[in-house]
Amino acid sequence: MRRVIVSHQVSDLPNVDPTLFHAPTTADFSMMGASTHRPRFLLLYGSLRDRSYSRLLTMEAARLLEAMGGEARIFDPRGLPLPDSEPEAHPKVVELRALANWAEGMVWCSPERHGAMTGIMKAQIDWIPLSQGAVRPTQGKTLAVMEVSGGSQSFNAVNQMRVLGRWMRMLTIPNQSSVAKAYQEFDEDGRMKPSPYYERVVDVMEELYKFTLLTRDVSSFLTDRYSERRESTEELSKRMNQRTI
Repeated sequence: MRRVIVSHQVSDLPNVDPTLFHAPTTADFSMMGASTHRPRFLLLYGSLRDRSYSRLLTMEAARLLEAMGGEARIFDPRGLPLPDSEPEAHPKVVELRALANWAEGMVWCSPERHGAMTGIMKAQIDWIPLSQGAVRPTQGKTLAVMEVSGGSQSFNAVNQMRVLGRWMRMLTIPNQSSVAKAYQEFDEDGRMKPSPYYERVVDVMEELYKFTLLTRDVSSFLTDRYSERRESTEELSKRMNQRTI
């Protein structure tokens, strides 16, 4: 990737390596290709109940993403062990991580329980590493957050998931969905009834889809960091020195 150096600015930064410093420009984006495959989305939900409203809401989100032209896959958390209770080779962990690597965007949907996201939701996120060697399962990928609650509308769960999304270095979209009294919002067949809540879900998925189209081909550029370039350069230098000894 071409590095654009602004010499008069770098000269004022004595602690910055000018060979690694990059002043981004719009030209950087024009150098990147455009994907032609359908946008890929992984959807996670945080309840194991037979009639799980977070699962039903997640299914509605998946239908919307598919209708827009995307490819949506929903992970079933049943059988996923608690973090660190089983080795990483556990089949459900392998399945979850493979889906995280495959996806270009994600949807996290949790019930609010005791004023927070559920442990089931958090366990899924905790099993996804920030990096696996050269692979970054979440970094630079888009994220939409949603929650359901049994009482009045709340934003505790979505706020928590936003913190996690930021920690996982994801591009969390501005819009979000919080469905109050979720038991009233779905019919007997598990489909969401027409309402402002449903329209908000449409808005959120539409926004997620747009952000994914905008960023999926440039995610590696967006997560390319000076500090990591410096560390890689130092590590390479150490290896070269060891070979010459």
